[in-house]
Amino acid sequence: MTGVAEFSPNQLARSARRVFTDPRLVGVAQALPRTAAVLRRARPPHGTGGIPGVPVSAGLAAQVLLDEVLISVMRDPRLFPHGDDYERAGDDIRTAYQLWGARGWLDHPERYHSDPPVPGGIGIARERAVEQRYEHLTFESGYEPPAGVPRREEWLAHVENRTGHAWIMRHADPTAPWLVCLHGFGMGHASMDLRGFRSTSLHWDQGVNLALVVLPLHGPRQAPGAHRGEGFMNIDLIDSVHGLAQSAWDARSVIRWIRVNSAPGVAVGVYGVSLGGYVASLVASLEDGLSAAVAGIPATDLPDLYRRHATPRVRERALAAGALGPEADAVHSVVSPLVLAPKVPRDHRYIFAGVGDRMSTAGQARRLWEHWDRCSIEWYRGGHIGFFMAGGVQRYINGALAASGLSRSQPGRSGGTEPSAAGSLSSLPPAS
Repeated sequence: MTGVAEFSPNQLARSARRVFTDPRLVGVAQALPRTAAVLRRARPPHGTGGIPGVPVSAGLAAQVLLDEVLISVMRDPRLFPHGDDYERAGDDIRTAYQLWGARGWLDHPERYHSDPPVPGGIGIARERAVEQRYEHLTFESGYEPPAGVPRREEWLAHVENRTGHAWIMRHADPTAPWLVCLHGFGMGHASMDLRGFRSTSLHWDQGVNLALVVLPLHGPRQAPGAHRGEGFMNIDLIDSVHGLAQSAWDARSVIRWIRVNSAPGVAVGVYGVSLGGYVASLVASLEDGLSAAVAGIPATDLPDLYRRHATPRVRERALAAGALGPEADAVHSVVSPLVLAPKVPRDHRYIFAGVGDRMSTAGQARRLWEHWDRCSIEWYRGGHIGFFMAGGVQRYINGALAASGLSRSQPGRSGGTEPSAAGSLSSLPPAS
């Protein structure tokens, strides 16, 4: 028929095969049985390796299922490695592994990092988002990967990434404490970050100044047209090292800006969620004099997450090429909060995590808890996304700020309570 496209049986078969083998569709189809398996393991008296068992509920099931579905839909085949990407990534890992060893970074990972100066090129503009006024701080990042490391020039070629950004909310009092907030993967826009950190409550109810730092290759630090966070976490795990090292550098640069623009000895803490929880934990291992570190639903091992969330085919090829094996783990040790020793005192380290977290995973939070000497931790009955709906989490954060001298909560307003003991479970039911 004229004007109507005709398809051969082979073309129709290929189209059907593409649809039914799309990793997003396959993952969504598997989300329900995976959720059921998680719930079986979560029932009391199970609970494994420091992760408490919890009663199964519709709310918990919905949150675990949501995590599984979101993980699946994020597996965009257009972003998968292709062709010789695997071999190139493996070659970079092997080169880095040899270089790290020769320079002593495998034995002394803290030496990979240098202390940033007070940043230059400061710009401040008044802006507004989510009905909240804030200041938009821009600064010269100044970060460069060490000379001679793989993919150094490719990382420096990200022009937009050379400028740091932070959303600032501050009181007139120069002695007011500060909280440096670090967002999750794919965030980095003022409207998302201010809402995600409940900035209005933290700033006005708790009386704390806020600096919400935009992580590398996120928000305004991305090239036009790039996917959210693209280039930070991919088969080129060397790029993840550069991204995490620059994240810590930029957060520490903002801390230096805070200290020169505040009263002497002003209290400063760090608080991150998801990928930002990783960065907060890393900063807590590099920066002296922090009053507190709060790691929320933290990722703590990116090679392990890549192995976990990659499709079987991608994982198999990456392992075969050496891009995702033991040498990749060793290379990542220089930016690992599970390797570096925390500088924040144990009583001022705080973690919150969901027992049903399928993204950063409860297991990664537990590993940080072990490394942080089983410090205070709040387990809530939910998944990764569900932390925002868990009322006990916000009370835990408020209590952590109060216990660390970072809160000036106003009488009659939503103040904090003392943080829970190590390994405690929120008494609130999961959001349904």
